[in-house]
Amino acid sequence: MKKLPIAYQLYCVRNEMEQDLVGTLKKVKELGFDGVEFAGFYGKTAAEMKALVGEMGLTPISSHVPLQTIIADMDEVIRYHKDLGCEYIAIPYLGEDDRPGAPGFAKVLSVIYQFAQKCKEAGITLLYHNHDFEFLQVSGIYGLDFIYDAIPADLLKTEIDTCWVKYAGVDPIPYLAQYKGRAPVVHIKDFVSDNSGRTPYALIGLDNDTGVDYSGFSYRPFGHGSQDAEGLLKAAVDAGAVWLVLEQDDPSGISPFEDAKMSMETFARLGMK
Repeated sequence: MKKLPIAYQLYCVRNEMEQDLVGTLKKVKELGFDGVEFAGFYGKTAAEMKALVGEMGLTPISSHVPLQTIIADMDEVIRYHKDLGCEYIAIPYLGEDDRPGAPGFAKVLSVIYQFAQKCKEAGITLLYHNHDFEFLQVSGIYGLDFIYDAIPADLLKTEIDTCWVKYAGVDPIPYLAQYKGRAPVVHIKDFVSDNSGRTPYALIGLDNDTGVDYSGFSYRPFGHGSQDAEGLLKAAVDAGAVWLVLEQDDPSGISPFEDAKMSMETFARLGMK
């Protein structure tokens, strides 16, 4: 199997980044990651952050930028990421009113199209990162497919989050194959779920319903959950991925670093490191 570079989504260590940005980036590199995907910049200028990751020997491949930040100043978002050296920008999440089928969805598509054009002109590739809600049907197809049908492939690429695909009840392996040639960055994420009511949203603070049973869902290190680890990596390679991004929103063990180490051991065992 072809080896791909592996980046770490820094959202996984958001608390650690707040406390010790330099030390955290150093640990990420020591774990064997080739690059990082940002989820915020902790008050650093693009030049400062570029110098930091460069010093660690990490490639700044991409960044998750909230839609409202993009709407507020598209040109500034692009300028920052050009200065940082990111090849990709990803739209990470849509609020309820902006999702496929919701009242604001048409406007969202317009914003994505406009921003994607600006990114392309600047030499940056725009990605859309999915959750599970994009797998509700819109006009007879999945909302995620609707987005990718509405925005041309030369403007918008996929950042398929394999955990959310499977959580939505869709097999991520054939789903990745559907976007062969349009999937430069793939999110590798593992989990277990007994469908008892606990949701991934509860774990990341987006589910305020404390009346449900929170015993059924848990993020896990890659290779220690319900995903077909080897099949997933092969599917990513076959789809033409350029980067894999490991993400585990919350640790299942002692720390995110311990979990990341276990994930990297799976990558190594399967010949990806």
